[in-house]
Amino acid sequence: MLTIVPIPAFDDNYIWLIYDQASHQAFVVDPGDAAPVLQALQKLELTLAGVLITHHHLDHVGGLTQLRSAFDPVVFGPRNPAIEGISETLGAGDSIEVLGYNFEVLEVPGHTLDHIAYFHPGAEPLLFCGDTLFAGGCGRVFEGNPPMMLQSLQSLAALPPATRVYCAHEYTLANLAFARAVEPDNTALAHREEEAQACRARNEPTVPSNLALELATNPFLRCTEPDLLAALQSQGKLQGESGPEVFTTIRGWKDNF
Repeated sequence: MLTIVPIPAFDDNYIWLIYDQASHQAFVVDPGDAAPVLQALQKLELTLAGVLITHHHLDHVGGLTQLRSAFDPVVFGPRNPAIEGISETLGAGDSIEVLGYNFEVLEVPGHTLDHIAYFHPGAEPLLFCGDTLFAGGCGRVFEGNPPMMLQSLQSLAALPPATRVYCAHEYTLANLAFARAVEPDNTALAHREEEAQACRARNEPTVPSNLALELATNPFLRCTEPDLLAALQSQGKLQGESGPEVFTTIRGWKDNF
């Protein structure tokens, strides 16, 4: 059975540590900094067998060189020659094995053009989605465009509702504050915000989330929901009712929130 724990890095990053206690083998996801990874591996007496990379931003790949020097792990990542250290490049439809568990590769461009995600199906599905889908939000659209980002989010929204969502940042409180501005009458969202505030007060991560919760409370997955459209209309912010139009509106609003 896999154990998955967050390794905090920088101000608000999470590097996900995946390990099997019986074999003492581990993978990490998006190691922007090697130092906290090496510390966690030493503490838990683990050997780094592999690395999963979602995209090329430095806070997701900055620790690769040092980790490869220390352990020579297999490094999976997107087909982007700008990322130094990837040993096996991946794209949509590929699958890999992580400590005996199968993961499907999804292409989810928008935040960056090379962005991929890793999905494990089954009775307890899980998703490592980097900076595409956040708890209560989504990544900024840096290299793609809003329709592209929405399509990527919709592909994730189509996964099983029980899917655990492992994103790469602790942005939840800020995301939920914005979501409440968009949908002030969403009772599920109000309850989620209270729980997240209590969680952070205990200095605990608010992630992983799950997809059912995101579908009920994340405005970027609710672009065609009548309640969200009505909320935008009541605030004079509805500029079109199609999914891409709504997404563009709320993403632009969030960028300046």
